[in-house]
Amino acid sequence: MIPEQQDALWRRRFILMNLVRIGGTIVVLLALLLWQSDVFVEGGSIVGFPIAILALVVSFFGPKYVAHQWRTPPGP
Repeated sequence: MIPEQQDALWRRRFILMNLVRIGGTIVVLLALLLWQSDVFVEGGSIVGFPIAILALVVSFFGPKYVAHQWRTPPGP
Protein backbone atom coordinates (compact mmCIF):
# COMPACT_ATOMS: atom_id res chain seq x y z
CA MET A 1 0.00 0.00 0.00
CA ILE A 2 1.45 3.37 -0.96
CA PRO A 3 1.75 6.07 1.71
CA GLU A 4 -1.05 8.23 0.23
CA GLN A 5 -3.47 5.31 0.36
CA GLN A 6 -2.43 4.46 3.89
CA ASP A 7 -2.91 8.08 5.01
CA ALA A 8 -6.38 8.14 3.42
CA LEU A 9 -7.27 4.85 5.13
CA TRP A 10 -6.28 6.15 8.57
CA ARG A 11 -8.07 9.44 7.93
CA ARG A 12 -11.30 7.58 7.06
CA ARG A 13 -10.96 5.41 10.17
CA PHE A 14 -10.38 8.44 12.38
CA ILE A 15 -13.44 10.18 10.92
CA LEU A 16 -15.58 7.06 11.39
CA MET A 17 -14.55 6.70 15.03
CA ASN A 18 -15.45 10.33 15.69
CA LEU A 19 -18.77 10.00 13.85
CA VAL A 20 -19.68 7.03 16.07
CA ARG A 21 -18.95 9.11 19.17
CA ILE A 22 -20.76 12.21 17.87
CA GLY A 23 -23.73 10.15 16.68
CA GLY A 24 -24.06 8.48 20.07
CA THR A 25 -23.98 11.86 21.78
CA ILE A 26 -26.67 13.26 19.49
CA VAL A 27 -28.90 10.27 20.17
CA VAL A 28 -28.37 10.76 23.93
CA LEU A 29 -29.49 14.37 23.66
CA LEU A 30 -32.54 13.48 21.56
CA ALA A 31 -33.46 10.69 24.00
CA LEU A 32 -33.22 13.11 26.91
CA LEU A 33 -35.52 15.48 25.02
CA LEU A 34 -37.94 12.60 24.50
CA TRP A 35 -37.79 11.65 28.18
CA GLN A 36 -37.94 15.06 29.85
CA SER A 37 -39.79 17.43 27.52
CA ASP A 38 -42.85 17.90 25.34
CA VAL A 39 -40.86 18.19 22.10
CA PHE A 40 -41.78 14.74 20.75
CA VAL A 41 -44.51 13.45 23.07
CA GLU A 42 -46.85 15.40 25.31
CA GLY A 43 -45.64 14.96 28.90
CA GLY A 44 -42.45 13.16 27.89
CA SER A 45 -41.98 9.42 27.61
CA ILE A 46 -40.13 6.95 29.79
CA VAL A 47 -38.86 5.24 26.61
CA GLY A 48 -36.28 8.00 26.28
CA PHE A 49 -34.38 6.85 29.37
CA PRO A 50 -33.27 3.41 28.12
CA ILE A 51 -32.50 4.88 24.70
CA ALA A 52 -30.30 7.48 26.37
CA ILE A 53 -28.46 4.83 28.40
CA LEU A 54 -27.85 2.63 25.34
CA ALA A 55 -26.67 5.59 23.28
CA LEU A 56 -24.34 6.62 26.09
CA VAL A 57 -22.79 3.15 26.09
CA VAL A 58 -22.38 3.34 22.30
CA SER A 59 -20.83 6.78 22.60
CA PHE A 60 -18.23 5.51 25.07
CA PHE A 61 -17.49 2.01 23.78
CA GLY A 62 -18.44 2.24 20.08
CA PRO A 63 -15.13 3.74 18.92
CA LYS A 64 -13.19 1.11 20.87
CA TYR A 65 -15.26 -1.64 19.22
CA VAL A 66 -14.74 -0.15 15.76
CA ALA A 67 -10.97 0.11 16.35
CA HIS A 68 -10.92 -3.50 17.55
CA GLN A 69 -12.48 -4.61 14.26
CA TRP A 70 -9.54 -3.11 12.34
CA ARG A 71 -6.89 -4.79 14.42
CA THR A 72 -4.83 -7.28 12.43
CA PRO A 73 -4.58 -10.81 13.75
CA PRO A 74 -1.34 -11.67 15.53
CA GLY A 75 1.39 -13.25 13.43
CA PRO A 76 2.44 -16.90 13.70
